[in-house]
Amino acid sequence: MEIAFHIGSLAIRWYSIMMLIAVLAGVFLASREAARRGEDPNHLFKMLLLLIPLALIGARLYHVIDKWDVYSQDPVSIFGGAGLGIFGAVAGGIIGMLIYTRWKRLSTLRWLDIGAPALILGQAIGRWGNFFNQEVYGRPSDLPWAIFIDPAKRVSGYESFSLYHPLFLYESILNFWGCFLLLFIGRRFAHRLLDGDIFFIYVIYYSTIRFCLEWLRIEPWTLAGFPTACWICLMAVAVSVAVMVYRRRRRRPHPEPARNEEDGE
Repeated sequence: MEIAFHIGSLAIRWYSIMMLIAVLAGVFLASREAARRGEDPNHLFKMLLLLIPLALIGARLYHVIDKWDVYSQDPVSIFGGAGLGIFGAVAGGIIGMLIYTRWKRLSTLRWLDIGAPALILGQAIGRWGNFFNQEVYGRPSDLPWAIFIDPAKRVSGYESFSLYHPLFLYESILNFWGCFLLLFIGRRFAHRLLDGDIFFIYVIYYSTIRFCLEWLRIEPWTLAGFPTACWICLMAVAVSVAVMVYRRRRRRPHPEPARNEEDGE
């Protein structure tokens, strides 16, 4: 199921195909958003030469840290095999965008707004790679939409269960909805938004759904007994809300002090 087809001895996996479709869909949407906002889409294509490698490095680094108990036994495997983390990918991508926009003297916040709907669209599509790999599933479930997981793919201690929550599906549907929501807000409330608001709304939205879904995961990576992803989500939401509130308060005009009638005499 993981392998779609072969080209000679080279196996083309469904996961790779879904990642490629996710990237192409995201690039297409981002280029349309850039043009709509009056920005040169060519910057996007140049930016990707830096953004994609850093996003992949960040995604792999997050996964390796998460599974360090496994990789510490075989460090060579760090540089091969599957395993990516979305938080690392987003962090790496932001660093790449920051470097490029600073270099070209562009507005980083404006380009983050352009990229946010594309990013969550890519996440929605990319999650289907997890379906073909039979990963990112949740706790055992008897719901009508629960999915079957092959015995070889089941988490240790859960071998006796065959049906599980399709976490990848939950997140994919919510991410598609999130993409629509960001595009709608960006158009409907454009006159009230500041550069960067769409990106911060993305962070708040995705962090909220990830926080909720994380509790369905089997044996998530924890820090101080609390899922690490949930710590990240809470901090991301707090920072995003604080930044949005601060920026609006700073822009709010200060009322002039009332004049005493005697002052005009």
